[in-house]
Amino acid sequence: MLNYGYYYVAAATIPVEIGDVWANTNAVIKKAKQCRKHTNLLVFPELCLSGYTCGDLFFESTLLDACENALLKLCKELPRELMVIVGVPLRKTDKLYNCAAVLFQGKILGIQVKSYIPNYNEFYEKRWFSDSFELEDETIQLHGETIPFTSHLLIHDQTTKAVIGIDVCEDLWVPIPPSSVHALHGANVIVNLSASNETISKTAYRRSLVLSQSAKCYCGYVYCSANQDESTSDLVFSGHRIIADNGMLISESTFEQMDDSILYGEIDIDRCTQDRLRYNTAMKKQDQTVYSHVQIKSEPKATTNLMLNRKISPYPFVPKDPKHRIQRCHEIRHIQAVGLAQRLKKIHCDHLVVGISGGLDSTLALIIAVEAFAMNNYPTENIYAITMPGFGTTQRTHGNSTALMELLHTTSMDISIHEAVNQHFKDIDHDSEIHDITYENSQARERTQILMDLANKYNAIVLGTGDLSELALGWCTYNGDHMSMYAVNASIPKTLVRYIVEGYAQEQKEIGNSALADTLIDICNTPVSPELLPPTKDGKIAQKTEESIGSYDFHDFFLYHLLRNHFSPSKIYALALFAFGEEKQEAIKSTLKTFYRRFFTQQFKRNCMPDGVKVGSVCLSPRGDWRMPSDASMQLWMNEVEKL
Repeated sequence: MLNYGYYYVAAATIPVEIGDVWANTNAVIKKAKQCRKHTNLLVFPELCLSGYTCGDLFFESTLLDACENALLKLCKELPRELMVIVGVPLRKTDKLYNCAAVLFQGKILGIQVKSYIPNYNEFYEKRWFSDSFELEDETIQLHGETIPFTSHLLIHDQTTKAVIGIDVCEDLWVPIPPSSVHALHGANVIVNLSASNETISKTAYRRSLVLSQSAKCYCGYVYCSANQDESTSDLVFSGHRIIADNGMLISESTFEQMDDSILYGEIDIDRCTQDRLRYNTAMKKQDQTVYSHVQIKSEPKATTNLMLNRKISPYPFVPKDPKHRIQRCHEIRHIQAVGLAQRLKKIHCDHLVVGISGGLDSTLALIIAVEAFAMNNYPTENIYAITMPGFGTTQRTHGNSTALMELLHTTSMDISIHEAVNQHFKDIDHDSEIHDITYENSQARERTQILMDLANKYNAIVLGTGDLSELALGWCTYNGDHMSMYAVNASIPKTLVRYIVEGYAQEQKEIGNSALADTLIDICNTPVSPELLPPTKDGKIAQKTEESIGSYDFHDFFLYHLLRNHFSPSKIYALALFAFGEEKQEAIKSTLKTFYRRFFTQQFKRNCMPDGVKVGSVCLSPRGDWRMPSDASMQLWMNEVEKL
């Protein structure tokens, strides 16, 4: 897909001369010629060719004639491959309309007529303008051409796949904006030519309107309002400009900045399309509105490098702002705990068994168990926390496990698996000196057997500890740590688990529980490892997961953009380079190959995964977000990865 599906847009204001159409027209041309070469669409404010605050000058034929002629000048002098949308007053059958003219390749493609004319408080537009509901037909004759003149205009660019619809100012502020209907008929880029005056708190409200409309319609939204050069007889105009994409603020210029430079951004057409395919209930047409569809085919504007105004977070599951992150982690813990508490209550069970390894995942699971028991007023002694040292267990992780169980006041048990696993090796005739997958998985399955049998003994359930990242990669032993009666971490990625545990540690420190806080922080600082291979000679962890499969930072990034956005491997790769830096190119490419290979081949583990509550926007439960056959072919995806 061209430019990975990004459609480049811009919003600009001009130094308006009220009533001087030719000065304003020249200013539009000048600004358009300054626009970055790869830009697809440039939007100007409402009535920018005349000025919004002309008052009764709108009755002057001299002004209106000049506006019509100005459109012809713009067609001749604007850059041909840049679509430009300008605000202009136009007459038709003895009525005057507030319009947005779409100009491209030397032509007027169409004219959108404003539907909702404000006539309250400081606004007095009905004195001059008629609304679109008064139109008797939906074309106009201008300069010898028949042009769509309607409130239902859509511009389809076959090259970029952008479908452009238009709001004019007040249109956005009504209960059902025209852009909502535009979106139902296929618009994925909405522009709004506006003249919104500035009053206290209006900037924030205006921003929320734009972001909400963009999110509800699964579209990009380019908002461009008149600036301070309009008349200040009674009002001050802000020049507020916003570029939003699917509810995300891409770029903004506010009143305080008083910035007259061009505001740039990009709309992810690819993501808009994917979201509409998935959330298809939102895109059902509820009317029989007839649209004027204008088809164009722009020249491809391919960029050599991915050019984005937005920031691509390398950690899409983790909020960047510390306060927001702490709040998010607390909320996730609460969702997990409520899920577990309700499961226990519904099945009339007040005992639980959980394996504790001294790693992040089992630590979080134990924390959630304690919080769920508090919700149900169950004693924490009914939580049987089991540490099961094996051939790879280190003193550090074993010590942290023991301390954690004691500090959280659970019933703790220490059961070595050495003897049982060695006996199993004899039974299956496996050489214990061969440290292969049999050596590793035998330990994992022995631990699960212990947990399951203890659950039978204590009339309890086994709490699963595996996380979303491990499920995506199949980094778990089938019918070993893969299996439980309830998996509280199943929708939490590895990169987020650490922050949740850190947040809990901070809470404990603040209430004076320093010993627990210190233990939790040391667990957070421990390398990720299943500890199934013997430690180094000095007793440190030898088996480090990320040395085998690549960084979880990369894997979680890939996972988010696959599950949430359904992007192609090439787009995910390009975004990863943008997020992590070109210098990590080889590591990203290598890890991406591992990710796709394991994601496809390990689906069989996910198809029979235990119940577990969903906490975020993505999940791999076969009963919820992700249904895929275990024998699906990875070839299309791997072919694309190989070509990177």
